[in-house]
Amino acid sequence: MTSTVPNAVQHTDAAAPPITMFGPDFPYAYDDFLAHPAGLGQIPATEHGQEVAVIGGGLSGVIAAYELMKMGLKPVVYEADQIGGRLRTVGFDGCDGDLTAEMGAMRFPPSSTALQHYIDLVGLRTQPFPNPLSPATPSTVVDLKGESHYAETIDDLPQVYRDVAEAWSACLEEGADFSDMNRALRERDVPRIREIWSQLVERLDNQTFYGFLCDSEAFTSFRHREIFGQVGFGTGGWDTDFPNSILEILRVVYTEADDHHRGIVGGSQQLPLRLWDREPQKIVHWPLGTSLSSLHGGEPRGAVTRLTRTAGNRITVTDATGDIRTFRAAVFTGQSWLLLSKIDCDDALFPIDHWTAMERTHYMESSKLFVPVDRPFWLDKDETTGRDTMSMTLTDRMTRGTYLLHDGPDRPAVICLSYTWCDDSLKWLPLSPKERMEVMLKSLGEIYPNVDIRSHIIGNPVTVSWENEPWFMGAFKANLPGHYRYQRRLFTHFMQDRLPEDKRGIFLAGDDISWTAGWAEGAVQTALNAVWGVMHQFGGATDATNPGPGDVFDEIAPVELPED
Repeated sequence: MTSTVPNAVQHTDAAAPPITMFGPDFPYAYDDFLAHPAGLGQIPATEHGQEVAVIGGGLSGVIAAYELMKMGLKPVVYEADQIGGRLRTVGFDGCDGDLTAEMGAMRFPPSSTALQHYIDLVGLRTQPFPNPLSPATPSTVVDLKGESHYAETIDDLPQVYRDVAEAWSACLEEGADFSDMNRALRERDVPRIREIWSQLVERLDNQTFYGFLCDSEAFTSFRHREIFGQVGFGTGGWDTDFPNSILEILRVVYTEADDHHRGIVGGSQQLPLRLWDREPQKIVHWPLGTSLSSLHGGEPRGAVTRLTRTAGNRITVTDATGDIRTFRAAVFTGQSWLLLSKIDCDDALFPIDHWTAMERTHYMESSKLFVPVDRPFWLDKDETTGRDTMSMTLTDRMTRGTYLLHDGPDRPAVICLSYTWCDDSLKWLPLSPKERMEVMLKSLGEIYPNVDIRSHIIGNPVTVSWENEPWFMGAFKANLPGHYRYQRRLFTHFMQDRLPEDKRGIFLAGDDISWTAGWAEGAVQTALNAVWGVMHQFGGATDATNPGPGDVFDEIAPVELPED
């Protein structure tokens, strides 16, 4: 394995089955479900053409709408901004249209196997993403406390970084049965996954990421914990996650979600946009040539302003134009905080304990800033040192993570000058794009005093602070200690036979409803849960040879912790 700083966890041998985001909370094979020739299920012919509201046109909403359309239902998609959600790809004014920046999701692990199904379905290509010290990254500079280290592999870094890598590996083995769980996930050994995870959830639900490190004999050194926080593993520093539940981190490392990332060639937003326009060959009720776009006259309906329950246990949706429609079923895929603030909601929509779970949802902030440059000048060699002129950079300065992106040595390229989370993101919030750029160039100038980055910039910067985006109010969910019970309520909401009759009919989906928030795979999985739920509500069923997530729920349901 090619290790990143300091992810030195040793995985199983090369002959082992590939990993997937298969559990550990809900070890259901979504990739097998999608690949099965029987499809995802059917609804009675008497229900064909029935309208279903799908609120939110991000990846989860588009996938839910696409699959419901294939079953013969008529999804009515509402979107306040643009198709794609946090799969948002933008260009640079005055620059070549092929030059783009990923404002949201930009890197996807191979373990996102349900996501990969849709990437393949619409004919998109992926390529390795240049994370720190990955094979796709020619060189990495780690700059801490004013001291910089140039590295092409982890072995080029000082011994202390390798010590930290070994400490992290030992910490995972000693505190979280890493090798055993990783093996069980690869082999899809559901009983073993559930046995290990049940014990860990009961023991670690109240533990922070930082507390988990401190409890490990391998991390008794504060210096090692500090370096680990600033440099991290996989994608870089993870100290912004230190207050979060260690269970969140374990889900990532068990499933290798932070390893071997790939980017979507041409931009991730193409995925929901292509699904929106796609005319499936296997479709019920609708004529061949039907797409989500054609059902909507090209564009989704606008923002939802009000959600209520009305007579007959229907869901009534009011949009920004004042149009009012009533549905037998609705799928809500936006971030759950919108139900508390931007959308006027009837308390009767959800049970009170679900409202509590939404109120307790913890979102992390995130900011990015990109600039277009004339060419990938960082590939030039320094005449004195023989090193790359500039490198992918991890630092404790304001920029934190700087990524270098190009599509050939003689083409214009893009620099992500800064990608930050939480407190580091909030530091940028009051600054304009150009003010942000100036601070970033100053910080990078201290690391690369002989590199004139500014002279290569060919257009204005583009930036985002997701906490300031009115229809998001944050980048992604990250549970705090003690939040497991809340997450379980939200994830299992699609199993509505367990709810009172007057609380059924609206289904939650989206990555913040999943166990793997912040990853597109979670958006896909919860969309498929919602599709199963809507199908079930309309009296439909899956094929006996391809049981859906609700059919096997009782066998693999997430651990249930006591409420007292």
